[in-house]
Amino acid sequence: MDLKGKKILVTGGSLGIGKATALMMVEKGATVLITGRNKERVEKAAQEIGAMAMVFDLADTDHIAENVAIVLKKLGGIDVLLNNAGIGEFGLLGDITLAGLQRVFNTNVFGLTMLTQALLPTFKEQQSGNIINIGSTAALKGFAHGSVYTASKFAVRALTQCWQAELRKDNIRVFLVNPSEVTTAFNQTDRVEKEVVDNKLRPEEIAHVIVQNLEMDNRGFVPEVSVWATNPF
Repeated sequence: MDLKGKKILVTGGSLGIGKATALMMVEKGATVLITGRNKERVEKAAQEIGAMAMVFDLADTDHIAENVAIVLKKLGGIDVLLNNAGIGEFGLLGDITLAGLQRVFNTNVFGLTMLTQALLPTFKEQQSGNIINIGSTAALKGFAHGSVYTASKFAVRALTQCWQAELRKDNIRVFLVNPSEVTTAFNQTDRVEKEVVDNKLRPEEIAHVIVQNLEMDNRGFVPEVSVWATNPF
């Protein structure tokens, strides 16, 4: 697919992977709308990269339908949905709370699902579309302290596989991208990006994989890809 002129929604686009990918898409000639929960941050990021901005909290599932109507009006349609927004919570079994589980799943699973479902009629009507879900290498293997976050990403992986089975007949490509550790503001309470280091992935590596997969001819797609640092030690 040629990204020039394509209409793209990137959730969680004010920082990290979302912002880097949105920038790369804009540079390819796409029309991009980024979303975020913080108005000042998302508008600043949009101005920096040449995208449109919208305040949109995925966890607020009661307003997804009306937010999607705004998205479609702003973009004039949609060709690509990048489900990038996500949060984490890390604690050992014994310290997990229902509130913590709900907080992570409301964004990472429930909000992601309801947003995608709200856009599905548009994709089906045009018999084309691209859905990229950002998973994690945590969707492949659990780890200590990872119960809540890992469970949410395993769920995203399962959702992706189900949607692939359901939507191929409609020419809708559904991709899963699993980054390992990336130097972003993820899980940083101050929302400040981590310092780039030589042996960790940058958001740009993940953006490259996303864009590369989208640019494959529409007759094919890569169902799942994981991205690891070459030598993270």
